[in-house]
Amino acid sequence: MSVAESKALQAREKAEVSAPAEQTRPGLVFTPAVDIFETEKEITLLADMPGVKSETLNIHLHENVLTLDGDVEPPEGPGEVDVLREYRTGKYYRQFTLSQVIDQDRIEAGMTDGVLRLILPKVEEATPRKIKVKSK
Repeated sequence: MSVAESKALQAREKAEVSAPAEQTRPGLVFTPAVDIFETEKEITLLADMPGVKSETLNIHLHENVLTLDGDVEPPEGPGEVDVLREYRTGKYYRQFTLSQVIDQDRIEAGMTDGVLRLILPKVEEATPRKIKVKSK
């Protein structure tokens, strides 16, 4: 395996949002890495948000814009003092514009092991169907 191939297999670091001027509160803001898959009936979006608990995750839908917003709290417990800190805490934030193909009333969300799974069902008119040909 070449060096270029091994680098391609490494996990991505948390990427901080590059425009701090847009922030209205102090702290780091990260863009979660996402994978998006599509079938005939739905689109599945996976967002990597390690450290975000489901109770601190907000998913908003307004005027076809889906917003993901979640906080990562520091992992240390009471009385613990930092010796080395490589785990970065802050806020995750990302927005997606949904097309008219998505049935917005049936969107489902679940969180497992820091990975958000959104199921975005397609409206029935958008799903492919076979038209039967009648012979006369």
